[in-house]
Amino acid sequence: MTTPQHSQPVRQSEHPQSTDTPAALTRAFGLLGRRWNGPILTALAKGPTDFAQIRERLPGISDRMLAQRLQELTAIGLVAQDAQPGPSSRTRYALSPHGNAFLIPLAALFVWAEDHLPASGSPASDQPATPGR
Repeated sequence: MTTPQHSQPVRQSEHPQSTDTPAALTRAFGLLGRRWNGPILTALAKGPTDFAQIRERLPGISDRMLAQRLQELTAIGLVAQDAQPGPSSRTRYALSPHGNAFLIPLAALFVWAEDHLPASGSPASDQPATPGR
């Protein structure tokens, strides 16, 4: 018995463009997979804010974790810092242009998750999403 040709695995050499996509997706999911990155970016979508305000918007995050994630997001260019001079110097954080551009796929991911992923502890539904949500 022979196996039909369409059931053979696709080799990367047959689709030269496919080598770029997995690397880009790996980077994107690496960013999103780091705990707190998505919520931090979402908190900054409301506009520039300081460290304490971000922490208030994210119950459960430690100061150390927030500082670390803000530093990482700044290093990759999604977050911008603005040090405010004065007697009580403050650093304000805001989304950079790259961070603002990230809000578009983040919003699409949110809609997809609302439509297709069950809430924690809820049974998965086999029902299709309601059109027009």
